[in-house]
Amino acid sequence: MMAREQQTVLAPEPAGGTAPPGRTPPGPPLPAPARAYHVLRRHRRLLVPLLVLLLLAQMAVAMVTAAAEETPTIDEPVYVGTAAVYLREHSLAYNPEHPPLGKLLIAAGVAAAHPRFDPSFTGDQGRLGRHLLYESGNDPWRLMLWARLPVIVLTLLFGLVAFAFARDLAGPAGGLVALALYAFSPDLIAHGSLATLDVPAAGFALTAAWLLWRARRRPARWLPAAGAALGAAVATKMSTLPAIPVVLALAGAAVWSARRPAGRAARRRTLAVGAGWAAVVAAVAVAVVWAVYLVVDPRLRWTSREPVPAVSGLRGTLTGLLPLPAAYRDGMRIQFGLEGLPWQGYLFGHVYTGARWYYLPAALAVKTPLGMLALWAAGAAVLLVVRRLRPAAPYVLAPPAVLLASAMQSSRDFGTRYALFLPMFLAVAAAGVLTVRRGRRPARVPAAACALAACAALSSLRTFPYYLPYANEAFGGPARTHLLLHDSNVDWGQDLGRLADRLRTRYPGERVWLVYKGSGVPSYYGIRAADPRAADPGRVHGLLVVSDSAAAKAKGRLAELLRGSRPVDEVGHSITLYRR
Repeated sequence: MMAREQQTVLAPEPAGGTAPPGRTPPGPPLPAPARAYHVLRRHRRLLVPLLVLLLLAQMAVAMVTAAAEETPTIDEPVYVGTAAVYLREHSLAYNPEHPPLGKLLIAAGVAAAHPRFDPSFTGDQGRLGRHLLYESGNDPWRLMLWARLPVIVLTLLFGLVAFAFARDLAGPAGGLVALALYAFSPDLIAHGSLATLDVPAAGFALTAAWLLWRARRRPARWLPAAGAALGAAVATKMSTLPAIPVVLALAGAAVWSARRPAGRAARRRTLAVGAGWAAVVAAVAVAVVWAVYLVVDPRLRWTSREPVPAVSGLRGTLTGLLPLPAAYRDGMRIQFGLEGLPWQGYLFGHVYTGARWYYLPAALAVKTPLGMLALWAAGAAVLLVVRRLRPAAPYVLAPPAVLLASAMQSSRDFGTRYALFLPMFLAVAAAGVLTVRRGRRPARVPAAACALAACAALSSLRTFPYYLPYANEAFGGPARTHLLLHDSNVDWGQDLGRLADRLRTRYPGERVWLVYKGSGVPSYYGIRAADPRAADPGRVHGLLVVSDSAAAKAKGRLAELLRGSRPVDEVGHSITLYRR
């Protein structure tokens, strides 16, 4: 019996191609694409997590590379120095114009670096950062990398929020499209790799909107978390304050969607419940802000190191009524005072004083990959037009619209970093294009969306590792950004270390004249240079090195020197070397 069974199993297939009884006849071999498709279907549950991991890994490599290679930008030493004061002195005295949460996150990296700290220092916040980095025996490269790492981690986590938000709207494929746009955004990579506050504030606002969307089914579970995210945004940057009424209105809308009242009495009860939940969201947000200040100083000692301007009118009244710590309200007054200063802007080759309302849209058009712009516009249109997605439009589009309108009223035209919430929210909106259908069949949209996302990714990869001065191909790429924009759009002091390497390798022993716009100390990096603006123009010979932001707004002696010079080299698309 066993012999017969073994013989049946081991018998070869008969000639002529017929299979033994009970076997399926083998078909022709599948082509390679079909085999790949079947493999993907078999492992589809692992495919999405794998792609998420790859996209975030790409972004992490780009950000860590930038963080390791770039010298301190203009704002970073202030935040890093303030973070060190938080750790060592538990004092709110420095940088009151920004709430503490973002600097507390930076402080986690500063603490890991164990820097030397001088408690006897009494200068202002600008000098504080330089003193910590360059005059206290610390290694600024190491300290800055550690300070930037918490922001890098937070940026990656917000990428997961964008993925989850888009997946809720358009499924896993939509989530991947949103994450791809997020992970390849040059602006998010550039500022996510810096120890600054712009990405954390925008990311907390995105998280609040996503939690509000989820609250449409379970308000009691998600609305308190949305209040905490809103509080985190407000405790990071005051520019997120205009989002508060939007978030509270969406909290009420989420309750309405969850209860779906029928009848006048039910609608009244739902409105009352919604108002109650909005109050809960506001209370949680306020509690988070207070908790952040108490973490820094449990006794809330507050004495400003600089004069706090008096603010009158409606702004002054509202500031005084806010149920927030005195340090927060004084910080708002300082911000209002800064808004009243005559700041200089630069747009498309023109220098001007004040602000132009269209500055941010114009700068975003320059600094966003073309494929990304197309998907943003298409996604926003789909959310407004497609009936199934229309309920999501207020949650995805209203917060960034209000924040953008507020940012466009600012007097400081310094960069797209003031609108980093747009690449986050509109990446989620772009996922909606995958839901477009023609009748009962999907329209030919996924392929086009993937092609546009691939173009955006390629444009972003081409600028590696110089993400800060990125410009898309329609405007000539990153090599021409300095002709169109200035400040944190292109030249924020990040390339001082690269300049030192260039001078050492290509121009050893040459006389160098330097006009550097940044917070770094050139001599620390081995750059021996003089300021040409303080010398007789006839004596300025050799290499004239000028930060592109300084060249863009050059006047007087510097403008005269540039007219008599010819460009011979550039560093990081942000510093130009001239020969005189």
